[in-house]
Amino acid sequence: MNSLSLTALDHQPSRVPEVTADFWLIKLLAVTMGETAADFLNVNLGYGLTTTSLLMAGVFLVALAIQFYQGKYVPWSYWLTVVLISVVGTLVTDNLVDNFGVSLMTTTIGFSVALAATFAIWYGVEGTLSIHSIFTARREGFYWLAILFTFALGTSVGDQVAERFDIGYLNTGLLFGGIIAVIALAYYKFRLDAITAFWLAYILTRPLGASFGDLLSQPMEYGGLGLGTTATSIGFLAAIIATVLYASVRYGRSIRSA
Repeated sequence: MNSLSLTALDHQPSRVPEVTADFWLIKLLAVTMGETAADFLNVNLGYGLTTTSLLMAGVFLVALAIQFYQGKYVPWSYWLTVVLISVVGTLVTDNLVDNFGVSLMTTTIGFSVALAATFAIWYGVEGTLSIHSIFTARREGFYWLAILFTFALGTSVGDQVAERFDIGYLNTGLLFGGIIAVIALAYYKFRLDAITAFWLAYILTRPLGASFGDLLSQPMEYGGLGLGTTATSIGFLAAIIATVLYASVRYGRSIRSA
C-alpha cells in the first residue's frame, strides 16, 4: 500500500469508538445483558433455544447492516450491534453444547482456533489488528467476525470454568476480574503489547459479565440472588442506554471541538 493510500485511510472516520472507560463499561454491561437476555427469551418467553437463536440472528443481521451503512462510528448503532452480537455469540455456544452435544472443551478449542485464524487472515490482508485503524468496510468486517468469536469463546471458557470448578457465580466473576486486572497491570507496568492486551481483555469480559449476570438473575437455590432475568435484563438495558447517551453527548462535543 503506497503512502497516498495510507494518507487517504488516515483521513477516513473511524467506524469504532475510542477505547476509554466508557467503552469498557458499556461493553461489560452489554455482555451481562447478553447472558440474561438470552435466558429471558429462551426460558421466560418459552421460545426455546432454536427459535430464540434464529430470531436474534435475524435482528442482529439487520443491526449489522445498519452499522455498516453508517460508514463511521455512530454510538447508538454501534452499541446496539454489540448488545445483539453478545446475545448471538452466547446462543452459538449454547446451541453447539445443548442441541448438538458438543463438549465445552471442544467449543473452547474450536473457537480459539477460529479466532486465531481470523486474526491471522486479518493481519495478512490489512497488516494490523489495531481497532484504531478500522476505517474501511473490509476492516470492519474482520472486526465484527473477531468480536463474534470472542463472545462465543468467552461463553465457552466461562461455562467450562463454572462446570469444572463449581466455585459459584461470584467467585467465577472475581476470578476473571482478577485475570483482567493482571492483564491491565502487564500493559501499564510491563509494556504488554496494546493489541494483545485489548483482545485478551475483550475475550475475558464476556465470562466476567456473564458471571455477574447469572449471580443477579438466577434463583437463590442455584447460588444467585433471585432477581430474575426480566428485572436484570431491563436494569442493564437502562444502564446501557444511559451510558451510551452520555458517551454520545461527549463524543458530539469532541467532534464539534475538533
